Amino acid sequence: MSSIHTAKIARELSLSAKQVESTVTLLDDDATVPFIARYRKEITGNLDEVQITAIRDRMAQLRDLDKRREAIVKSLTERDLLTDELQAKLDAAETMSVLEDIYLPFKPKRRTRATIARERGLEPLAELLFAQDNIDPYHEASAFVDEEKEVASVEDALAGARDIVAEWINEAADARACMRQLFAQRGVISSTMIPGKEEEGAKFSDYFDWEEPIREIPSHRLLAMRRGEDESVLRLKIAPPEDEALAILEDIFVIGNNAASQQVALAAQDCYKRLLAPAMETELRNLSKEAADREAIRVFADNVRELLMTSPLPRKNVLAIDPGFRTGCKVVCLDRQGSLQHHTTVFPHGSEKQRNEAAGDIKAMCARFKINVIAIGNGTAGRESDAFVREVGLPEHIVVEMVNESGASIYSASEVAREEFPEHDITVRGAVSIGRRLMDPMAELVKIDPKSIGVGQYQHDVDQTALKQSLDDTVMSCVNTVGVEVNTASKQILTYVSGLGPALAQNMVAYRNENGPFKSRAAFKKVSRLGPKAFEQAAGFLRIADTKNPLDSSAVHPESYPVVEKMARDLGCTVSQLMQDETLRKKIKLHDYVSGKVGLPTLTDIMEELAKPGRDPRKEFESFSFDESVTKIEDLKAGMELPGIVTNVTNFGAFVDIGVHQDGLVHISELADRFVKDPAEIVKVHQKVRVTVLSIDLERKRIGLSMRAQ
Repeated sequence: MSSIHTAKIARELSLSAKQVESTVTLLDDDATVPFIARYRKEITGNLDEVQITAIRDRMAQLRDLDKRREAIVKSLTERDLLTDELQAKLDAAETMSVLEDIYLPFKPKRRTRATIARERGLEPLAELLFAQDNIDPYHEASAFVDEEKEVASVEDALAGARDIVAEWINEAADARACMRQLFAQRGVISSTMIPGKEEEGAKFSDYFDWEEPIREIPSHRLLAMRRGEDESVLRLKIAPPEDEALAILEDIFVIGNNAASQQVALAAQDCYKRLLAPAMETELRNLSKEAADREAIRVFADNVRELLMTSPLPRKNVLAIDPGFRTGCKVVCLDRQGSLQHHTTVFPHGSEKQRNEAAGDIKAMCARFKINVIAIGNGTAGRESDAFVREVGLPEHIVVEMVNESGASIYSASEVAREEFPEHDITVRGAVSIGRRLMDPMAELVKIDPKSIGVGQYQHDVDQTALKQSLDDTVMSCVNTVGVEVNTASKQILTYVSGLGPALAQNMVAYRNENGPFKSRAAFKKVSRLGPKAFEQAAGFLRIADTKNPLDSSAVHPESYPVVEKMARDLGCTVSQLMQDETLRKKIKLHDYVSGKVGLPTLTDIMEELAKPGRDPRKEFESFSFDESVTKIEDLKAGMELPGIVTNVTNFGAFVDIGVHQDGLVHISELADRFVKDPAEIVKVHQKVRVTVLSIDLERKRIGLSMRAQ
């Protein structure tokens, strides 16, 4: 079955069977997606992470289908029901729904109306009706009237026979396939308000009387409606036009024009309303939810990727402020490595005396710790603290930056934070997180659950297992794309390095603490339980600065060191000279170094890495500041043009922080002058934009923005 799956996946993804087979073999051998994409290009035919992930996920689906098929075959075999014809149908089933349709007539059932009718001896009458010969149903039914079997009348007999016919219709695979297609193509989802829920469910008022085709509904709207249903505010229904559904069933099952056919038509109507429609609605509910989940998870993962890949601050000394009014502002000073040097509390929003003291303290700390950048959290009192710092009279070289502090409070109360700063309270930890988030967003954000970062839509409504898988994939992809400096990395970021995981990450930190900094990649092999497989997977993504072997600070994998050393020998130079001298590198003819293990894709990557060893793929840091004249929502006026930072991208638009403690919404229709299908075409999380204020709703704290030319 595996070769069949390989061919199927290859067709679906427009790849060769060899590419799929090779990739699956690597995945089955526990190779990670980043490792395969970066270091096994010759084997996969240069597949990227997206393609490799698609192969992994599709193969998992097909293997799940196989497991279910095996369970069904086992059940049928044990009950002596499996025939060659049935086996062939099961083998040919390509989806779970088709497989279940084939199995349905043989599936052990609870006691149904049809079961009761059979117990009363009415199956022969059902067979007479279903044949639809020119008979008198009432005359035939009279022979089945039996008080002892609780068939009190001819009508009782016919009703029981129709129950059996209805079950036959419901279990007919061709009928279910037609119904499935009708529901998918013509199904309409409608929502109505549950009486008396007007006030309680006001946030769902858009859906109090709503309907649209299920195949057209966007994911965010479906998830909103389902949430309204879960909160007992809305009633949802999915159904196609009933007359079309009944016409299909009658076309399939009503083969005559006589009294028996009329009984079958009645059975078909009952089957649709009582059995088929509810089953198809449930199935479509599940399928549409899965599709909406996939889209919402995709948007969430894309946003997390953009946030993790936010530009890091070049190594600078940072003073970070976690703002507050009544309790003051917690201030910490961090060195270039992000280590805590000093902390205190100042009160810039109190009395005049406190303001003066705060100004003096901040200037003194900036001088003492040679501060280059001040990072200020964008929460409560953020803009006010920003304005205060800018008025203190600091040296011109000190840059002031606002930092999105979403999740900082969650980090500060976490086990991770307590482990890092056991002697400090949550206020100090929160301020450190704000500073470090500016210095290296990825290194800090990996310490908290991505769901706490503040991006995405309906993240608590989607399949949590699928969401975790996607976010783990995204974080791992970002971490390995950037690479990790092993001697300064936290346990949390090491966890996401290809081949490591929590246990080995902890062991690496423990080894570093006991033995000092790693001096070479070869030393990784001394870490407890880090065997050859883990070394192969991880080594290329771990960097060591200032080592004897300059390749240890690059993305060149240790397995490729020999080919680089051969290049240097052939040119009569050292590896260091080869990395530093472009004229030497230009003399290399890559085809001369192609072998059974190393091909042109890897050699090309090596040359790019030698030119810029260990380069950070993230964009360069750009300073940003809000409009100083606008600090609260009351300051806004329609028509204002303001700078902002995108904080979240959804299917219906983008949320932008303009510095008033309330993000504004740029609806998808206001993102550009042209039609936009996907907001991600125009904006990304943490992108700096200019927006125009369209509307301000002070009561509901809603701000409408536009990025269109005004």
